[in-house]
Amino acid sequence: MVLPAGRFRDPRSTEYDFISSVIVRCPGCAKAARVVPAPEVSDPGGRMLFRPRRLVCRGCGLSRVWDGRNVTLSRGTARPAADPYFGMPLWLQVETRHGWLWAYNLEHLDLIRRFVQASLRERTPGYDTGQKMTLVARLPAWIKRAKNRDEVSVLPARRAVSGSTWWRIGRGTGRRPR
Repeated sequence: MVLPAGRFRDPRSTEYDFISSVIVRCPGCAKAARVVPAPEVSDPGGRMLFRPRRLVCRGCGLSRVWDGRNVTLSRGTARPAADPYFGMPLWLQVETRHGWLWAYNLEHLDLIRRFVQASLRERTPGYDTGQKMTLVARLPAWIKRAKNRDEVSVLPARRAVSGSTWWRIGRGTGRRPR
């Protein structure tokens, strides 16, 4: 269903829907790297959250494997966010005057962008009978406020561009925008 411009309907997504591929800062070269499910895993019945993961960087060729049992999801906006598996800083995050704005991947970033830019925000039909605390419902109040809409909607666009061109979209001074 195509929604009119300026309208957002909560798809009832959770953080778990976005951690299959996480974009992080590579510990080797500080460029964008990905945390993805390990390709040799062929257990379709296992839980996606605890499947082995691989951190892969195209910039420096770094590759690490995670097969642990501890998963730590980022909570809140008071400090920088990290990926749930390796604990590496997320690539898609920026500090604002209100707190940290972050996303696991481009799909997560797009969901936040569409929510922030919408002037009409709707819950799905059947909201009262299903899961109430969706990812959108858990967003901090400062992201949801209309008075912050312009400030918050500009930030994700700046950070989504890869590292080498990111600073040019900022102030044009060679410094990364805050």
